[in-house]
Amino acid sequence: MVTKWFNLFIQSMFRGRFDHTIDDKGRVSLPTKFREILRKFNDTVFITTFDGCLYVYPEDEWIKFEDEIYALPTGEREMRDFQRYILAHATECTVDKQGRLLIPTSLRTVAQLEKEIVIAGRVKHFEIWNKERFDQTIMQTQNNEPGKNISAILNTLQLKL
Repeated sequence: MVTKWFNLFIQSMFRGRFDHTIDDKGRVSLPTKFREILRKFNDTVFITTFDGCLYVYPEDEWIKFEDEIYALPTGEREMRDFQRYILAHATECTVDKQGRLLIPTSLRTVAQLEKEIVIAGRVKHFEIWNKERFDQTIMQTQNNEPGKNISAILNTLQLKL
């Protein structure tokens, strides 16, 4: 029984990088694996923006995330600003029968989504990036100071690659 649930959990993770395009109407065809995962969660997703990209959550993961945001202390202005920013951009969307996600114009504008995009898995959610911006971010991680901090982060978390 544990193995069955573990396998379902492993199969329900968003992984990988997928180069796609967004059409003139703002529709993105999702990778097949991602569509299969979302079907398990009624094809409803919540999209918000942060880090210059879109964060896309299945409904059940969004509810958990929203609860965590709501539980944050609001005594400091920065925390209220963060909550306001994330929640004001949050939009509920549905994946259509063709496996496409219609991204609202306001979110496309904030994330600078034009023709070429990248869909990147983040385990419990995925991100949608402007391709050029994503590639720049990856290069910075590999070549600059943030990349040098990866070893320290892994050590702190006691993770091994």
